Amino acid sequence: MPSTFEFCIPTTGTQVPHTPDWLHEIKYDGYRLRLERHNDRVRLITKGGYDWSKRYPWIVEAALKNRQKQFFIDGEAVILGVDGRSDFDALHSGKHNEEVQLYAFDMLAGDGDDMRQLPLSMRKANLARLLARRTEGIFIAPFEQGEIGPDPFRKAFEFGLLSRWRTNHSRPLQWSTFNHGRSSRCNSCDRSS
Repeated sequence: MPSTFEFCIPTTGTQVPHTPDWLHEIKYDGYRLRLERHNDRVRLITKGGYDWSKRYPWIVEAALKNRQKQFFIDGEAVILGVDGRSDFDALHSGKHNEEVQLYAFDMLAGDGDDMRQLPLSMRKANLARLLARRTEGIFIAPFEQGEIGPDPFRKAFEFGLLSRWRTNHSRPLQWSTFNHGRSSRCNSCDRSS
């Protein structure tokens, strides 16, 4: 298993795919983190390479409560308001770090196995098993499989969300981000290489 994992950095695409073989996830507004657990050590790695494990103790405590001793999760650090929406201003202020949770959307490795080449549907199943006895502090990103129609932006805007993620579940680690509102830009990347 590789000792490091690079973050998927989306690139600009030209159109939103709308076929039924895509998964759809809500993307909360937060900080992207990779949770790395090795036995009794937990690191929360940012895209810049910093370890924020001391910054977000609730996520670290939740990871240590898991029975599995080695796993890598890709996710987003968020603070949820009473309405269930992410509150980026509260997160960015640093005044509520003890309330920050991890919104987990992918399992990159587990028990020494690199899972990045597996189809997303299998990685999601492994993530669900890992977090089946979910402790507070880490939650699984809800997702829907299949066609949601050609206008995901309208729904994201109605829910007050930053964007929607759509991922082809038959390909390893290919992601696309679609911004709501006035922009209809499509971003995608492939981390399988």
